[in-house]
Amino acid sequence: MKASDMFLLIFLVYRTLCVSGRTVKDTMEKWNRYRTECLLQMSTELRPKGVFCSRMFDMYACWSDGKPNSTVKVPCPWYLPWYNQVRSGFVLRECGPDGQWTTSSSSSTWRDHSQCNYDNSQQEAQEQQMMILSYFRVMYTVGYCVSLASLSLALIVLLLFRRLHCTRNYIHANLFASFILRAVSILTRDALLSGDIPEVKDSQDISDVLSDQAVTGCHVAQVLMQYCVGANYYWLLVEGLYLHNLLVMAVFSDGRYFSRYLIIGWGTPVLFVVPWIIVRYLFENVRCWEMNVNMVHWWIIRTPILLAILVNFIIFIRIIHILVSKLKAHQMRYTDYKIRLAKSTLTLIPLLGIHEVVFAVLAEENTQGVLRYIILFFQLFFSSFQGFLVSILYCFVNREVQAEIKKKWQKWKLGTTDLDDLRNTGSHTPKKSEMMSCNYAGW
Repeated sequence: MKASDMFLLIFLVYRTLCVSGRTVKDTMEKWNRYRTECLLQMSTELRPKGVFCSRMFDMYACWSDGKPNSTVKVPCPWYLPWYNQVRSGFVLRECGPDGQWTTSSSSSTWRDHSQCNYDNSQQEAQEQQMMILSYFRVMYTVGYCVSLASLSLALIVLLLFRRLHCTRNYIHANLFASFILRAVSILTRDALLSGDIPEVKDSQDISDVLSDQAVTGCHVAQVLMQYCVGANYYWLLVEGLYLHNLLVMAVFSDGRYFSRYLIIGWGTPVLFVVPWIIVRYLFENVRCWEMNVNMVHWWIIRTPILLAILVNFIIFIRIIHILVSKLKAHQMRYTDYKIRLAKSTLTLIPLLGIHEVVFAVLAEENTQGVLRYIILFFQLFFSSFQGFLVSILYCFVNREVQAEIKKKWQKWKLGTTDLDDLRNTGSHTPKKSEMMSCNYAGW
């Protein structure tokens, strides 16, 4: 093989990795198929009579016989990684009057493949896009880290204080856990996708190395991320269902429904994540499953999540209608804990998935240009900092929680414990006010 031909192959391999992310093995397999088809075509076509430039494969394109004093053109070879951008282009060669292909000063065959080159201006646009997305990644990484810290602390608080144990706070605790799992899974997935490429031995293909060391783990991380995100949306739905039942039902035994809430929150995502795994493995088992080439497969996960968002939005409208009706009837009393719970939660419901209605209508694939980046920024911002806001509104500004923390702090300074309090009161039965404290929102 000539040095110029070897340089051409190395250049194609380099462009493959830089432009499309396609593995070297994929490009070389396509090149070999193109070469085989070319040699088969040359062996079956009839040769013309007289003087002509002979058919050949010059390691780049397949050339048919050329007439003297003419310019021969063939379509850009389809094995190029950027073929979709240059499919209308041609490669040109000059056939001399003596039936020989025109050569350059270096004695190599002259060829004009400028129409098949990768568009550098588009590459610059892609580099700019990657820079913008890297800034977005820094933003949502900070958001998930802040949310992770605040949610972990809030979860510890709800589990630590015995007087805060009730169905409402159990639901909040599961919601916090789903936000924590969502943040951890996304940060882990990003770390795997941005990890360094391992060294490649001379006898080993890069795709084989990635398959052995990274792809399996990356698939697992991607699956766990999809499950955690789905569980997070369905625990947001559980919050809406719980509040709706609390307001609508005259007699509502929340403890009886808690097992159903657990099934909805943690069990429902399994019903659409498992089919998605099977479909991706059978029909689109490429890379780390982070790219959705076939959007039909992506709708297996997207449809149930959009359904949860829609139901939560309907519940939100329903709760507003109930509050307006009660306000008009002058039935809003301070002692009505259900209405106080509704008022306090109404400020949080938009953060629990209602804003996703806007993003569902203005889907990323349906927008272009600056609008696409604006929508993506706000979607990533709200999604990453949502857990932080939930922990603030559901825990840290809750008067119930603040009172318990203050009480524990005072006991710690005095050196007393709950057991000492029980001994002083002479009874192991909690006070009625303590038993009922968890039933109030306290915001």
